[in-house]
Amino acid sequence: MQKTNYLTEGSIAKALLTLALPIIAANILHSCYQMTDAFWVGRLGSSAIASISISFPVLFLCSAIGGGFAVAGTILVSQYMGKADKKAIDYISAQTLLMGFFVSVVIASIGYFFTPLFITFLRAEQDVFAGAVSYLKISFAGMVFVFTFMVFQSLMRGVGDVKTPMFIVLGTVILNFILDPLFIFGYKSFPPMGVSGAALATIITQAIAAILGIALLLKGRNWIHLKWRNMKPDFSLIGKMFNLGLPASMEQSTVAIGMTALIFLVTSFGTIVLAAYGIVSRLNGFVIVPTIGLSMATSTLVGQNIGAGKMARAVKTIKLASIISFVALTLIGVIMFVYAYQLSAIFAPGQTETIEVAVKFIKIASLFFGFMGVYHILNGAFIGSGNTMVTMILSIISLWFLRFPIAFVLSKYTPFLENGIWISFPATNVISAFITFLWFSRGTWKQKRITEEISLSFETRTEEKIVAKFASVIEFANKKSEEAKP
Repeated sequence: MQKTNYLTEGSIAKALLTLALPIIAANILHSCYQMTDAFWVGRLGSSAIASISISFPVLFLCSAIGGGFAVAGTILVSQYMGKADKKAIDYISAQTLLMGFFVSVVIASIGYFFTPLFITFLRAEQDVFAGAVSYLKISFAGMVFVFTFMVFQSLMRGVGDVKTPMFIVLGTVILNFILDPLFIFGYKSFPPMGVSGAALATIITQAIAAILGIALLLKGRNWIHLKWRNMKPDFSLIGKMFNLGLPASMEQSTVAIGMTALIFLVTSFGTIVLAAYGIVSRLNGFVIVPTIGLSMATSTLVGQNIGAGKMARAVKTIKLASIISFVALTLIGVIMFVYAYQLSAIFAPGQTETIEVAVKFIKIASLFFGFMGVYHILNGAFIGSGNTMVTMILSIISLWFLRFPIAFVLSKYTPFLENGIWISFPATNVISAFITFLWFSRGTWKQKRITEEISLSFETRTEEKIVAKFASVIEFANKKSEEAKP
């Protein structure tokens, strides 16, 4: 008998921590993929670091597109988990995996062949171009594995199992740390591959993670059993999931496109500033992990409690998570402010100019991390309730009406220069948190009833099968009756 935990009773704080801590650990380990690449590639010089830095927004954009559809699976699975509907969970999980697979194939194919165009579009300098193209092409070649594991994680999170993905990521990160120096620098008869080696090592480990995830789903553990009969495309359900996931995909894509737009500004200040931006982006990615983990835990708890009809508990969860996130990220920001130089030097040893620029970025942005935490928690609440359109609109406001315009004006039309880009980060965090809070306070997000919209399609499909089966039995009985007549 499977152990169940609907996370709809008992201590909210305990439920948040039970979910959030493994998610945070898994996300930290995910960040280690990029940080491991940056650590080893940093030994090759600023141009090599810049090659990865300029590739990252493109990869993030592609992952964001598929990630939005994975979010659709998380929302539905979590709410059906609250209803304890095992059949719906299995069915939706299979359809989410199908959708994720096909999306990844399309994106990977387009990305691989247009990689040189992307890097040219981002205006990479000559010493960065070749490394960025090779890194990006190899990364696109393994995109299907990245998407598959992404969907696996999302489905597991929906049912409240966050430890299994964490252990898988732990194993693959350790393997990646071992393979990176081997592939980058070579060993004996194994040839050095430079920046390309970092991408190849990461893809190999992510392929292993994806295979392990699918294998576990096929075994049917932890509330999800992947069955081949459920893998036949249900276009009605996929259409509804697409409508649910598209705003989430666009929201995540908006973030990625915003990062790409900022790259345009950053590259205009040269390789040193680009390398510094890459270093701090990775540190920020590491810092944001706690609030993203808490946001994902909030999303799951909100989804399950809404599914169970416990709206008051969902609201209490959101408020508590917001307070925890604000305090935690503020403390992390203070630590980063104090140790800005030491943290920057880890990724660019001996490169004084790059370190100095990175330190300025950290000191300008770090003390306002708490507002970013509140923004992400409230977004997680909107997602858990199925209000993905809201998160998309808020992201567009945050990036295209705030961050990019502020960064552009301050860096191009004031004496701040590249520091104007750094200033746009704390300014956007504060304003975005305030706007998101006002939207949340309206309470309109509570009116969404996503399982009622989706279940109609699912139940209709099931009823049609039953009717068809019953009709065939009647037809068979009539036929036998006719044959039995003299």
